[in-house]
Amino acid sequence: MEDKNLRFETEVIHSGYVSNEHQGSLVPPLYQTSTFTFSTAEQGEKRFSGQEDGYIYSRLGNPTVKILEERLAVLEKGDAALAFSSGMAAVSATLVALTKTGDHILCSQGVYGCTFGFLQILKEKYGIEHDFSSMDSEEMVEKAILPNTACIYIETPINPTMKLVDLGMIAKIANEKGIPVVVDNTFCSPYLQTPLTYGCDVVIHSATKYICGHGDVLAGIVVGKKEWIQKVSRTTQKDIGGIISPFDAWLLLRGLKTLPVRIDRHCENTDKIFHFLRNHPKIETVHYPGDVDHPDYQIMKKQMKKPGGLISFSIVGTKETAQRFMNELNLIKIAVSLGDAETLIQHPATMTHAVVPEIERSKMGITENLLRLSVGLEAWEDIIEDLDQSLEKL
Repeated sequence: MEDKNLRFETEVIHSGYVSNEHQGSLVPPLYQTSTFTFSTAEQGEKRFSGQEDGYIYSRLGNPTVKILEERLAVLEKGDAALAFSSGMAAVSATLVALTKTGDHILCSQGVYGCTFGFLQILKEKYGIEHDFSSMDSEEMVEKAILPNTACIYIETPINPTMKLVDLGMIAKIANEKGIPVVVDNTFCSPYLQTPLTYGCDVVIHSATKYICGHGDVLAGIVVGKKEWIQKVSRTTQKDIGGIISPFDAWLLLRGLKTLPVRIDRHCENTDKIFHFLRNHPKIETVHYPGDVDHPDYQIMKKQMKKPGGLISFSIVGTKETAQRFMNELNLIKIAVSLGDAETLIQHPATMTHAVVPEIERSKMGITENLLRLSVGLEAWEDIIEDLDQSLEKL
């Protein structure tokens, strides 16, 4: 699409694809091939040397994958994108590309459990240190940055506490010091938040979640400046090999078309459920960026289009109370993903963040009675009725 003024809802359907370049096919074709042929030996030489553009081998590039990458780059307001086989493939490739032995990573005061695990690998095997900070003020961030800080890694909203980080504030400090800022934007999708527009440098997605939206793909996305993305493509991604399959890329292109419609429904349902949980006597606390009493509500209003489709809450009681509550649910499924059509619930302390030591979980605000709810697309009344009947049994 040549029109640069198209709205998100149009770009998510059309950007990155010209049907006339693919036999007029309305839907992007699936190029389910491992390799590509050359017309001559000389052409193969030119493509491998970079003298000629063209496809070589699907680990190095694939037409279906390219359409997905170009579309995500447009949606995230970036120059270029890379698709990976999972969200963690995207996270690990990014952190490997940005660091070397002896470097330091500054992280938000909470990250996905497997991201925490990878940070530990970098520390134990390669001497790359990391620290966590709540990043509540410029002074706090300035103090946490070390001479060897190679990048700042942020989740916002943070998984699973729903705390927010002011992206503009972090980017301002980091840009003055020449430190790249990486943002895991999985919880928002580019429909609700575009970190690059606030001065951040790299955006990561577990595309398994909202970008897919149907619970049938594992994938990751990295978006950033063209030169840096090309470097990662030629090195970290190519040599480690965490690339996405053409079929998974094709499924993501299909799922993306309904992203705005789905996110709007997720958000509408979540707001209804927040108001139900907030007033229930068996609920201790509710963490939801759309709550006017949320400490980061003003940050949400500034950098997010809507509060999102996730909510976390603490049951009055213990870990066993939380587990009994989960076991009594009928419609809502116990599962650790998010962003699917189905409403999903999980217990972070024993599931997604079980790898995080208890003392660190406590610092992150992950208590034994905390639950995370990914609100689906069902009728909100049915979701609330299921929550209510389970709470009544406690």
